[in-house]
Parts: sequence; structure tokens; C-alpha cells
Amino acid sequence: MCLGIPGQVVRMLEGYGDQLALVDVVGEQRRVNIGMLPEGVTVGAGDWIVIHMGFAMEKTDAAGAEKAMSGLEMMGRPRDLP
Repeated sequence: MCLGIPGQVVRMLEGYGDQLALVDVVGEQRRVNIGMLPEGVTVGAGDWIVIHMGFAMEKTDAAGAEKAMSGLEMMGRPRDLP
């Protein structure tokens, strides 16, 4: 797993070559480019992804998202900050 922020896909956004998703990151919605995910990996509403610098780097599940967030907390980032 890469070092990144976990987020849950709210919905895919039209246009942008089908590579842009609206993602909930700790209660804040952000646009995230999914174009760097490995070929064949698809995401949709409800899926979890790990984000680094505005790009989805990997698809994960709720447990993986929790693990990523716990790692960030260990480094001093409180969960309640976007």
C-alpha cells in the first residue's frame, strides 16, 4: 500500500475521459483522477481508494482505508482534519 489518504467514491463525474471521480475524504468531497489505477481496475460509488496528490493510486476496501487512516494518525495527522 502506498502512503496516501483514503477516500470513498461518491460518484463518477461525466467527461474528463471517464477518469474523474467525486470522492469523500474525511467528510470533504474532492475531485480525484483515477487514471493512474492499474489497467482493468474499475471504481464506482461506494468503492474505497487511496489518494496521493489528487490521483487514485490503488483501490482498497473499508479495512484497508481504516489501516491507511490509522497510519496517518500515527504520524500525527488527526482524523478530524480534511
